[in-house]
Amino acid sequence: MKRFFTVFALILTVSFMTPHAEAKKFGGGKSFGKSFKTAPVKQQQPKQTDTLKQQQPAKSSKKGLMGGLLGGLLAGGLLAAFFGGAFEGIQFMDILIFGLIAFVIFKLFKTMRGAKRTPMGHREAYAGNSPRQNQHRQAAEGMNSGFAQQESYTSTDSDVPFNLPPGFNMNAFLNGARDHYRIIQGAWNHNELDKIREYVSPALFDDLAAERAKLDGEQHTEVMYVDAELVRADYDASTAQISIKFSGRYKDRNEGVEEDITDIWHLERDLRAQNAPWLIVGIQA
Repeated sequence: MKRFFTVFALILTVSFMTPHAEAKKFGGGKSFGKSFKTAPVKQQQPKQTDTLKQQQPAKSSKKGLMGGLLGGLLAGGLLAAFFGGAFEGIQFMDILIFGLIAFVIFKLFKTMRGAKRTPMGHREAYAGNSPRQNQHRQAAEGMNSGFAQQESYTSTDSDVPFNLPPGFNMNAFLNGARDHYRIIQGAWNHNELDKIREYVSPALFDDLAAERAKLDGEQHTEVMYVDAELVRADYDASTAQISIKFSGRYKDRNEGVEEDITDIWHLERDLRAQNAPWLIVGIQA
């Protein structure tokens, strides 16, 4: 009988301690607001083209052809001239012939160099290596880097969209998301609801404020490490949507609690308003 009461007391203790530990995390370890189906993304391999391979043999053949013709004409003409005695006892006409040969050689080399520069200049124009094109490329990379990412990544689940909105920089966004996760957790610890309000939608804020009111005083949850992964992306004419999965670990030194971080945040941005912020509209714990 005594053993029964001991086991029963342990069960009750564990049952009450587990929710208490989960409640220390931002959102109380619960799901609020909007929810979407998510999936990891994978990088697509770029398609290889044979354009460059086709150009190189043509260029090489042309060079060989021009070199062969030029070399043959010059070698044959000069050898015939020398061995035929045409330059024996150089006279004024011989000097003119030398000058004519030098002029022809100069023109041929100039033509060949011009032919070589033309395709290279064409490639540079498409690569954006001119000063004006460099400025345009840098601006495009800064403002529309999301489109480059969109061409390289896709969702592993065909039912989950992965359409990055205009002007979206995925790497910079994920780096900022990791920092914001720590900031929001700190605001949750210190009951700084005004700071949390800046990051969430009004509807979600009401739910979070009610959940935080269940906790007494400051909390001591510390994010040990956290990583962020984009698991959904979509947009239309008015709204952009992003879902981020956080993975990591947090602990509470005072309570001796250590738990995994497995949260998904759903964020939205109003594309109709200039410089509109990204707001958390849903949390999946």
